[in-house]
Amino acid sequence: MDDLFPPFAPEPSEPRANEPRTRRFKPIPVRMIIPNMITLMAVCLGLTAVRLAFEGRFEPAVIAIVVAAVLDGIDGRVARLLKGTSRFGAELDSLADFVNFGCAPALILYAFTLHHLKSLGWIVALIFAIAMALRLARFNVMLDDPDRPEWKKDYFVGMPAPAGALTALLPLYLHFLGIGFGPALAPAALAYLLVLAILVISTVPTYAGKTIGKRVPREYVLPIFVVTVAGFGLIISFPFETLAVISIAYLCAIPFGANQYRRRLKAEATEAAMRGTPPAA
Repeated sequence: MDDLFPPFAPEPSEPRANEPRTRRFKPIPVRMIIPNMITLMAVCLGLTAVRLAFEGRFEPAVIAIVVAAVLDGIDGRVARLLKGTSRFGAELDSLADFVNFGCAPALILYAFTLHHLKSLGWIVALIFAIAMALRLARFNVMLDDPDRPEWKKDYFVGMPAPAGALTALLPLYLHFLGIGFGPALAPAALAYLLVLAILVISTVPTYAGKTIGKRVPREYVLPIFVVTVAGFGLIISFPFETLAVISIAYLCAIPFGANQYRRRLKAEATEAAMRGTPPAA
């Protein structure tokens, strides 16, 4: 009977009025949450772009990826502005980049034209997505390198994730402008995506411009306003023409950025030899 009717246990007594109530979880400031919300909105856009692509709605799918890239550029700056950076936010941002700029473009291109090549097209889509994952992992490791010279922060090692995703969608931009990417041009799209995957995981330096000064000379303020308005007008009025031109110009600028990197590296080595100290790695 004792098993069926256990002895009466008194209820825990209520805390006294003068006893402080302990909180189980420490409250989190709103400034820590806002950047992560922006990152999550970018992930939602990337996943929605995949759905739109498999529904055959490629124009809104491309726009979703472009907006996700814009949000990716905003969330980190918002976090630094609000002093809301965190290790959690950094990890979430990296995972979001893999979804938005690795998986989503590969799946969109597969649904768009690579499916004509059946298994070969799927293999190249996988290669691009995995290359983006490896690129992001290497980027996270390089962030922990304290001995990296300041000027090298002006360069990425390999093509950055957002640029890789936006340039990967160049076949769609051209398709929207009247160049039909049917089964005949599917091999060209496959070769193009494979080259981008190689650039993403390569050690080719690409210009980043992270250490550009935070202050702008007064005489440049009005021209910057005019250029910004003109650029915004172009992207709104001629979105795919502008994206196609930007993608081609970016690809053409890669050799110039790599050449500038080599010249600065050579100048650093010469300066270090004159001082009698080894150059930084």
